[in-house]
Amino acid sequence: MEFESAVMQRLSEGLVYLDEHLLVLDKPAGLLAVPGRGPDKQDCLAARAQRLWPDARVVHRLDMATSGLFLMARGEAMQRCLGALFEARAVHKRYVAVVAGHVAPPPGEWGEIDLPLAADWPRRPMQKVDAEQGRPSLTRWRVLAHDAAAGTTRLALEPVTGRSHQLRVHLLALGHPILGDALYAPPEVRDQAPRLLLHAAQLGFTHPATGDEVAFESAPPF
Repeated sequence: MEFESAVMQRLSEGLVYLDEHLLVLDKPAGLLAVPGRGPDKQDCLAARAQRLWPDARVVHRLDMATSGLFLMARGEAMQRCLGALFEARAVHKRYVAVVAGHVAPPPGEWGEIDLPLAADWPRRPMQKVDAEQGRPSLTRWRVLAHDAAAGTTRLALEPVTGRSHQLRVHLLALGHPILGDALYAPPEVRDQAPRLLLHAAQLGFTHPATGDEVAFESAPPF
């Protein structure tokens, strides 16, 4: 019971926003957002949230290695409304990542990575750039800062589409894998950080119940 109480306490401390229609949580890296396959992968942020708010419903996902803002609906009707916003690309999402190498700023304020992605079936759950069978995938990016001593660049990322591992694969294709990426980065880049340096830092949309524009932020822990 003490362990259960401690888990619930940490979850409530990670609560960013709550109303009768939805909630926003700050997911730590290393915790599944939704249940995986097998009894050992049932502990996740969604399941923990449902112990405190039984009507909480999943509307999107974050990779286990990614930290940051995680939105849940309260009730099935709101789940459908928020799901429709994601499908219509009406949810503004911005991530922060630290990548290997010096990334030169694009000619404009924002650059784009427009590369189709598909599942890399022999190496599932990995994804790959696939010009023939891949689904259209678009990421906008902007340089935030350079660290010359570390040889890294901090980027703001906006996934216009929401493909699995999109940001990780697009940055790898750009030649600048994310530090700490155990799936896609070469060992020397993976070992530069104790975790994947990717964080869901901003989330904004029109609240389906109130019509208000809402925006949430979470500072990267790196």
